[in-house]
Amino acid sequence: MKREEFKAYVERYKKEGKKIFATSSFQTQSIPLLHMIGEIDPTIPVFCLNTGYLFPETLAFRDQLKAKFNLNIIELFASIPRSMQRDAQGRLLFTSDTDYCCHINKVEPLEPILHEYDIWISGVRADQSSIRKAMQIEQEGKHGVIRFHPMLDWNNKMIYDYINDHNLPKHPLENDGYVSIGCEPCTVKWSADMLEEGNRGGRWLGQKKTECGLHTTLGAK
Repeated sequence: MKREEFKAYVERYKKEGKKIFATSSFQTQSIPLLHMIGEIDPTIPVFCLNTGYLFPETLAFRDQLKAKFNLNIIELFASIPRSMQRDAQGRLLFTSDTDYCCHINKVEPLEPILHEYDIWISGVRADQSSIRKAMQIEQEGKHGVIRFHPMLDWNNKMIYDYINDHNLPKHPLENDGYVSIGCEPCTVKWSADMLEEGNRGGRWLGQKKTECGLHTTLGAK
């Protein structure tokens, strides 16, 4: 989807009186969508799911993008303090149950937002995973929210062409070998043996897990 088509969708939603929000992980892959939101309607809330485990570089990059694109970024936090997010043996959940850790820190904080808004803009791409490949540009999500995926048909070349054409910054950790950047304990640098994992390589290494739950648990009505 090109910028003008994305703008037309946003304008239609607004004309229909729909309340719109977006989410972002604030990595290099997020830049084109955030840039377009900043140009088309910077009042759209962009929710940052601050798990307490994000890289310091991600938080600094988020703040850089907020200032550069004039974004309306709102942080969301888990209701359970990080120090109390432990299993029955007292281990922090990211070491023993990453699904539950993601649920507490990402899914639960965002779910109430779905009750308040009508349209959820997300930057998922079909080439990122088999789950995302099955998604549509518009589809109904949980609690009746319409999920809008304007970047669904984009690929890596399109992302970097856009960044270069507009002289936009990249996530600082990318030069250190990170391809897909999430929470610090569950993200490692990309290596050649991750080829089959594609654009999500380096996340939840050694597990079959490829999603945090935002696009699965909250992805279907």
